[in-house]
Amino acid sequence: MTKILYVAILGLACAAGIGPVIAQSADEPTPDLLASQIRDQGFTCDKPKSATHEAKQSKPNETVWILTCENDTYRMTVVPDLAAKVEKLKK
Repeated sequence: MTKILYVAILGLACAAGIGPVIAQSADEPTPDLLASQIRDQGFTCDKPKSATHEAKQSKPNETVWILTCENDTYRMTVVPDLAAKVEKLKK
């Protein structure tokens, strides 16, 4: 019964256009995925090295990551269906 409910919720989420967000929430995004997102927003991230989840700063529907790239380090607040809030951190 639980499996049927999960499939129904996933089906509704996909129909509403939020399926990728739900599917991705079970797995942590890779540094490459986060780097791609900030590049799309106009930031530079050459050779992403790591992405660290900041659990204390995260809230429901707002996940905070520290993305370390070869050239810079960024704090990203990722919110479903919105552009990420990106803050460049001092080295």
